[in-house]
Amino acid sequence: MKRAIPVLVLSVAGLIPVWRYAPSHDTGSSSTVTEAAAPASTPSASSSGGTTSTVVSGSTIDTEKGPVQVEVTFDGDKIASVRMLQQPNHPQTTAAVPQLIEETLQAQSADIDTVSGATVTSDGYKESLQAAIDAKG
Repeated sequence: MKRAIPVLVLSVAGLIPVWRYAPSHDTGSSSTVTEAAAPASTPSASSSGGTTSTVVSGSTIDTEKGPVQVEVTFDGDKIASVRMLQQPNHPQTTAAVPQLIEETLQAQSADIDTVSGATVTSDGYKESLQAAIDAKG
């Protein structure tokens, strides 16, 4: 019984910081993804060796983690590559981006799965990617 009281007191004392913890990105508002005012860029085309390559930037999507924007290079109608122009400085985002790009190249569309643990970034990526695809026409 003599040990039970100190163990209980120390357990409660150890849990207090956990209860009081508030993530620094928490704004107290609901999590939403909103599109920024910047529209997708006008496609720019270059031709080399008979293949037409078109580079299109997607819209900048403001997320609760930070802005997301992609740049898509098309070879004809095929998505040849995707590059992140803007992304949140977050470990989950850094891990998710290669996965999102790989899935995009396989699917050849913005109809890809969300990466677990990086849902906000995935949603912003897909929205910016779709804007770039739409801008290419």
